[in-house]
Amino acid sequence: SLPLQVLAYDRDSYATAAQRVIVTVVPSPAGVPPFQGEFLVANRNVEEMLPAAARELFRQAVDGVWEQDDLSIINITSALDRGGRVPLPIEGRKEGVYVKVGSRAAFSHCLAAAASAQSRFRCSLGQQPVATCYDTFGPQFSIDWCNLTLLEVSASPTAPGPAWGAGVLEEGSDFMPPTASLAGDFLAGYLLTILLPLLVAALLCLLLGHLMCCRREGV
Repeated sequence: SLPLQVLAYDRDSYATAAQRVIVTVVPSPAGVPPFQGEFLVANRNVEEMLPAAARELFRQAVDGVWEQDDLSIINITSALDRGGRVPLPIEGRKEGVYVKVGSRAAFSHCLAAAASAQSRFRCSLGQQPVATCYDTFGPQFSIDWCNLTLLEVSASPTAPGPAWGAGVLEEGSDFMPPTASLAGDFLAGYLLTILLPLLVAALLCLLLGHLMCCRREGV
């Protein structure tokens, strides 16, 4: 469990409120979905995607293009946290939300085509990417297909952690350090640190004395 303090403000009156929330993170029994897709919803704010009804509606829309039944929403992030700009104070302008969805099944041909190199090239020209299926998001969700990101997360085996002891030295035993300290020769370091600056300072003094005493006018 992790205590968090949530600060919120009203967009109309700019009034602020604070609340302390206890968050308990429980790992999923099925693990992390190996196939993850992140969509940029341009016509929503982050607080509009947090309710369960909105998340279920979005999951059903993703199901129409992914064609899988085990889809789950992994993360919801505001576009402002990804470097997005604050929208102009015009009616209907939204901040934008990144929604990451995961599944244990591979991506559909529609999503693979939308994130292909050909689609990226069309997006760089200001054109719409390649779409091979019907867009099931509209009109509720306006998806920026040029910002679609597909990830394949491979499960990495977890290395066994170190075996920790009780931390108390047993009675009658001596402490043995893990490594022995080796005697080193510090003469070279001493000469380099002390004598070399003294030698340079003496040379500078001789040069300065020669310039001031032997290079004066009339000498």
